[in-house]
Amino acid sequence: MQDTIFQQYIRSKSIFKGDRDVLRPSYIPDELPHREEQINQLASILVTALEGQRPSNVLLFGKTGTGKTATIKYIGKEIKKARSDLRNVHFLYMNCEVVDTQYGVLQNIGNEFIEDFEQRIPFTGWSTERVYNILREKIDEDRRVIVIALDEIDKLVSKSGDDVLYHLCRINDDLKNAKVSVIGISNDLKFTEFLDPRVKSSLSEEKMVFPPYNAEQLRDILAQRSALVFEENVLEPSVIPLCAALAAQEHGDARRALDLLRVSAEIAERNHLSIVNESDVTKAKNKIELDCVTEAIRTLPLQSKMILMGVVLSGERGCGKLTTGDLYETYKELSQCTSTAVLTQRRVTDLVSELDMLGLVHARVKSFGRGGRTKEIELSVPQHDAKKSLEEDETLGQLKNYRLRYQTTLM
Repeated sequence: MQDTIFQQYIRSKSIFKGDRDVLRPSYIPDELPHREEQINQLASILVTALEGQRPSNVLLFGKTGTGKTATIKYIGKEIKKARSDLRNVHFLYMNCEVVDTQYGVLQNIGNEFIEDFEQRIPFTGWSTERVYNILREKIDEDRRVIVIALDEIDKLVSKSGDDVLYHLCRINDDLKNAKVSVIGISNDLKFTEFLDPRVKSSLSEEKMVFPPYNAEQLRDILAQRSALVFEENVLEPSVIPLCAALAAQEHGDARRALDLLRVSAEIAERNHLSIVNESDVTKAKNKIELDCVTEAIRTLPLQSKMILMGVVLSGERGCGKLTTGDLYETYKELSQCTSTAVLTQRRVTDLVSELDMLGLVHARVKSFGRGGRTKEIELSVPQHDAKKSLEEDETLGQLKNYRLRYQTTLM
């Protein structure tokens, strides 16, 4: 075999005995620990679909990593098993972070029931009314019950409004043979406040709240998954409890716990170790947090990146805390250098507040008595990593090695 750069990382024996995707949130096990109550409650609601009747619409709430998506996908698998005898139930799952427009949702649902590829609804080009009419005609061709699960439903509402939910909740009035039930999944308890009252009442026939996992429950989840993917004695006894404890501190997020365990094992494997220990978990925690910061910065709009770059470059000059006025002058200087439009100071202040909410900067209001009030702004993420991520942007790449001309006021 020809030597390549990968040769040094190839091991004769992997630390994983099975598919490492078992430690990813997308994997749905045959049993979901500590979600039996929610599964049984959903099953009792949806069993009417197997009897040919329309189940109530349901809204599932809960913070990230509390098992909402895993539970609904598990229920979907069970429905598909049950329909081997009763072939009149269809379960459709859709992630509205990916499909986030009214047209896209209706198109995806409609194409599930169109077998002839040439007759399928195109990706774009039709009116929404035409797509809805085709969808209604196709699903009404047989007597059946269709359960549509819309994950991250709040993202759909925030981007495209609630028109598509109105259509789906009221579609039964236009159907003679088929029946449609909608399950909405969200981690935003308040998103229903933005819904039309008619949509809200139709969609919220049943509500379920998924509580966060505690450390003990997370240990059980990690133990179940690790038994599938690791040989015995690969993990030090303290690794699973540590991963569970760290995730439990952050709202009981099972995704966080699984990511910690998987990345810990991958770090140990890259270092040619045969056992995963606590130091690997610490390294994994730092790596995941850095990845979160990098992704948050990379997805910022250009103007927000420009403001953050102003904070970073001011920090390089030793100006730990900036006033709003100082940051605005710095921002204007950078905008001129990159030939981008300059926002008003009021708008820049709003964007600073958004960066504060994301945890990228810390902005604290300081009062000077009769002198008025201003914000003290400082970077709250590693300076080097923030700058490196910002310079990946084509526009901000022009500011590499740039030194500020504007003299900030020391506070």
